[in-house]
Amino acid sequence: MSQHIAIVSYFSTGAYDTNTIDEDKILSSILTELGISHEIQVWSDPSVDWSRYTHLLIKSPWDYFDFYPEFLAWIEKIQALGIPVLNDLDTVRWNSSKEYLLEIEGKGFPTIAGLILRKGSKPSLVEIREKVKADTIVVKPLVSGGAKNTLKIPVKDWADHEEKVAQLVKEEDFLAQPFVPEVAEVGEYSLIFFNRMFSHAVLKTPAKSDFRVQHYFGGTIQEIQPSIAVLESCQKLIDTFGPETLYGRVDGVEIDGVFHLMELELIEPYLFLGISGKAIPNYKAALKESLLG
Repeated sequence: MSQHIAIVSYFSTGAYDTNTIDEDKILSSILTELGISHEIQVWSDPSVDWSRYTHLLIKSPWDYFDFYPEFLAWIEKIQALGIPVLNDLDTVRWNSSKEYLLEIEGKGFPTIAGLILRKGSKPSLVEIREKVKADTIVVKPLVSGGAKNTLKIPVKDWADHEEKVAQLVKEEDFLAQPFVPEVAEVGEYSLIFFNRMFSHAVLKTPAKSDFRVQHYFGGTIQEIQPSIAVLESCQKLIDTFGPETLYGRVDGVEIDGVFHLMELELIEPYLFLGISGKAIPNYKAALKESLLG
């Protein structure tokens, strides 16, 4: 049976892909060069007959956290069909909630994890401070992306924000984390791996007076060559938690010379394919190996 692949994307509203290169189209062009039949499909489109495809490549379902119950139901539907998916759907489900950070921390990896604020609970600064040792706290949804509903709160000003946090926690689970000054001072490293092999890396720096490194908040991005220590730390994370992945992106910071994980992106990371000359050839080689053997 000849291959017919769905590139899994989303209905773009411009919220999460402003000022980005369309990596769906790049992936499509790579598959065309490899002679592989394919189409770009939206995960949430009820009219799609997924059984038509031999494989799914999850690339840009960038709104999954806005429709999380529906996304989990879609995962179950695809798993019931038995279609091979890259990255595999057990990994995607695990990686879709930031609760995974606590698991990684629990296995001894330096991680910016934090404390989960469960839906319906009353956020307590005392409890948060027991786990989050910082003068400034970042509060974000446990299932989120794109810095949505992310707050940066100095501990001394907690009383001014407590009601806002309480209202948010009424709606969903949140995560309270330490604010990491190194993000603003140096930036956040992103190392991209294809089939567990390091491909390229970038340094994301937030705009002045901001703490969000996303490009649509004015952050800047530059290609870098990571240090041996950073690369070894990220390689170990990929080997441990993404051993069968087509792609993976490890985001983090160096604190006192030690790499600390901030996000392990195994669902739908932006791969910075337009930043590095190595990116597309490495991606193509990995796709060829995974799909054509």
